[in-house]
Amino acid sequence: MGDLTVLSMFSGAGGLDLGFEAAGFTTVAAVDHDPHAVDTLRKNRPEWNPVEADVRDWTPDGLPDTPDVLVAGPPCQGFSLGGHRHAADDRNGLFREVCRVAQQVRPRVVIIENVLNLRTMLHPDTGRPFIKEIAVSLAEAGYGDIAWDVFKMDGHGVPQTRRRFVFVAFRDEAPDRWHLPAPSGYEPIRPWLWDLAYNDKISLPNHDPLWGFKSHVHVDRGMDLGQDAPISVVRFSRTASDGNPIRDWDRSFPAVDTATVWGLAQGHVSARREPRDRSNNAKFVRNPDTDVTLWRVQADRLRSLTHREYARLQTFPDSWAFVGGNKRDVHLQIGNAVPIQFAERLGHNIQKALRALDAGRAFPQQDDVHLRLF
Repeated sequence: MGDLTVLSMFSGAGGLDLGFEAAGFTTVAAVDHDPHAVDTLRKNRPEWNPVEADVRDWTPDGLPDTPDVLVAGPPCQGFSLGGHRHAADDRNGLFREVCRVAQQVRPRVVIIENVLNLRTMLHPDTGRPFIKEIAVSLAEAGYGDIAWDVFKMDGHGVPQTRRRFVFVAFRDEAPDRWHLPAPSGYEPIRPWLWDLAYNDKISLPNHDPLWGFKSHVHVDRGMDLGQDAPISVVRFSRTASDGNPIRDWDRSFPAVDTATVWGLAQGHVSARREPRDRSNNAKFVRNPDTDVTLWRVQADRLRSLTHREYARLQTFPDSWAFVGGNKRDVHLQIGNAVPIQFAERLGHNIQKALRALDAGRAFPQQDDVHLRLF
């Protein structure tokens, strides 16, 4: 690997690390509290020195040298629309641990990744938006040249519309004319899932396709029309607000997360809105007085996406094997990961910035510059 190094916190299944590795960085340590995620890192990259620890109790002792870059993706559940969005959630303050470690090891660049909803949530003590709170903490740690932006993943080689918020903070000044990566077009689903959808015999880690999706809502007619019958990507999770659950192969996928269930539908596929059936276990139905209609998918046969297919939508390489005690353990690792293709583009951007600083020259220019400075 290259001479540039990265220290990773809240590493999860290694999305940011894999992207920076592809950009020429060497990971010197990867820290996470989830034992399954750490086992995944140990299985695939033992040389990254995976560490299972609560970052609040962890200190960066014993690192061979000062890392060039510190990357971190603190938990997003307290900010995310998919969570409870409690401003006082303890996890919302874990960015301060990143700043603490940055102050101790003094990397040249600190990168913090999270969901874009932290822009609007206010800190319960200071009343400032969390975006400002993080910027102030970075500045107090000695990182004054700070930029941030919101990135839509399908503009960065990832076949989904997921949005991520990224801070980049330089210990010293960023190189002249430096800017964050700019988007380029969009990425469709087809190149990533088509082969697995139409060929059940492909053997890959975490890939065990099984037709015959069991559901009280969606209808699997149990008819196998053969592998060549048309297949659609569909959403099985039912919400009133989302659009039609049948997706276009030549468009980007919606955001992959840890909750929504997606799958494949083959042969005579249809979807229509129907009133929710309240006769079965009605006491568990939310808002029982509403008359909302929800989507129901019908097809000759259905199956859920495999972990490998979800991982492809996050642009993990097929060789990356996930370890977990059950399916949920693996799904959480994949859904919480930073897509690798985006992380690689970010890694190349930071690598060019550091090379420019070392050479005493300006950052190489590109069109469509993104830059927001505090």
